[in-house]
Amino acid sequence: MYLAFSSLVLLVLFVCGELALSAALPAVAAAPELVRGRDADFDSVRTRLFDDHSGRKGDPRDKYFHESIFHPHYDGRFADKPLPSDERRTYLVALIHTYLSTMNDIGAETWIVHGTLLGWWWNRKIMPWDSDVDVQMSEKSMHHLADFYNMTIHHYKLPGASKGRDYMLEVNPHYTNASTEDSLNVIDARWVDTESGLFIDITTLRRNETAEAEGKKGAMMCKDAHHYMFDDIFPLRESVFENTAVKIPYAYSELLVEEYGPASLVSTDFENHRFDQEKMEWVPLRFA
Repeated sequence: MYLAFSSLVLLVLFVCGELALSAALPAVAAAPELVRGRDADFDSVRTRLFDDHSGRKGDPRDKYFHESIFHPHYDGRFADKPLPSDERRTYLVALIHTYLSTMNDIGAETWIVHGTLLGWWWNRKIMPWDSDVDVQMSEKSMHHLADFYNMTIHHYKLPGASKGRDYMLEVNPHYTNASTEDSLNVIDARWVDTESGLFIDITTLRRNETAEAEGKKGAMMCKDAHHYMFDDIFPLRESVFENTAVKIPYAYSELLVEEYGPASLVSTDFENHRFDQEKMEWVPLRFA
């Protein structure tokens, strides 16, 4: 069933053509070596919690995004424990719906990848054991988010959420550094559910200038060390994921085989689940 969303972007501050919250942090110098830490700290974004459960205190100084101390796929500024698996899926579906809706509204080019794309391959749904969503974005679109939408809050009316739910778009100031050596900041932006703490990792697809210099025309890369060719990704294909419109890479099957191996597209037993071909669902083995 489709979720009906209505979006109201709360824009609290409008300065020099930039949309930002009053909690937004100072502008970042363009040169990667001059990037200043500007973490959106707990006090500036907290909602219902009294304590920060992120790994900020124990993380390296130059790391921007701080996952929670209890699970790597939760933002500890907004959550203090993982959700039960059935609740988590409901929140993840809303997470991808609201993200895709917002990116469509602002004209950002984005598509699903990695485990999320594998879920699409099997039944166009998030796999029941997944606790995150992965997407990529064009470099031009990431610049657009950083310039105009960093630290904005997007409010959605959702079934089962009487007061609606807020989602925060946060861009890592280190996104301007394209080097894979910046291993602490391979995630360029996040779409964060401020109620559950679940988030979507957003990585930027860039030209691989090193490979191009070696004669590999059309070589592309992300900071998380994934490498592609332009024709692997473009032209993007239009499809459906969790009953909402989505874009996927052009050579999706080749990319999945390269990342997860040939068995990932045919093996019907995984993570204590079995794929039911009639129901088109991953069923826990105790019920299979």
